[in-house]
Amino acid sequence: MKKLVAECIGTAWLVLGGCGSAVLAAAYPELGIGFMGVALAFGLTVLTMAYAIGHISGCHLNPAVSVGLWIGGRFDKKELLPYIIAQIVGGIIGASILYIIVTGNGTTDIGSFAANGYGAHSPGGYNLTAALVTEGVMTFMFLIVILGATHSKAPKGFAGLAIGLALTLIHLISIPVTNTSVNPARSISQALFAQGWAVDQLWLFIVAPLVGAALAGLVYSFISKDAH
Repeated sequence: MKKLVAECIGTAWLVLGGCGSAVLAAAYPELGIGFMGVALAFGLTVLTMAYAIGHISGCHLNPAVSVGLWIGGRFDKKELLPYIIAQIVGGIIGASILYIIVTGNGTTDIGSFAANGYGAHSPGGYNLTAALVTEGVMTFMFLIVILGATHSKAPKGFAGLAIGLALTLIHLISIPVTNTSVNPARSISQALFAQGWAVDQLWLFIVAPLVGAALAGLVYSFISKDAH
């Protein structure tokens, strides 16, 4: 239960910090954070939680990460579903807090609420194929970094830094394409509030990250002499 509470809190922080920067600070050009600021915010949420709860739950904060670690032999199958549920609940809690803040100035228009999309709802107008490839490949590389940085032979104490910076880089690449998911819990939480097109397109931001993560688990198990 302690692990699940930690995952819930961590995922809420990821959504509140990452999506919050996009919905709140990035909405005001004079603040100047832009895509780079949002990318950094997402990376910082993972970096801070890695050192806060990594020793408790492993700091997955993402169903795709849990799946990739399971496929890669780093995570017990019996814990997979409870972790995913805790992450989704945490994401919804984070989005709920963000909604309260966003509507606190009297507005009822939350816009896209940092939801993920493709086609007309892609920041750069990228199509379905581009979105699928982006989300699948970015999640694949994210898991390669996670599996490598947390390997028993990797330098100790630096995993959180590597993983946080990897997520920052991933956002710098893919925000223009899909608004960056690589995390089904993050996408579900925002789509529930944005509704409409965000819910219709949600399937891609569940399927592509999960497939990319599973492939990374298989590949890293193959290229690593000691998958554990």
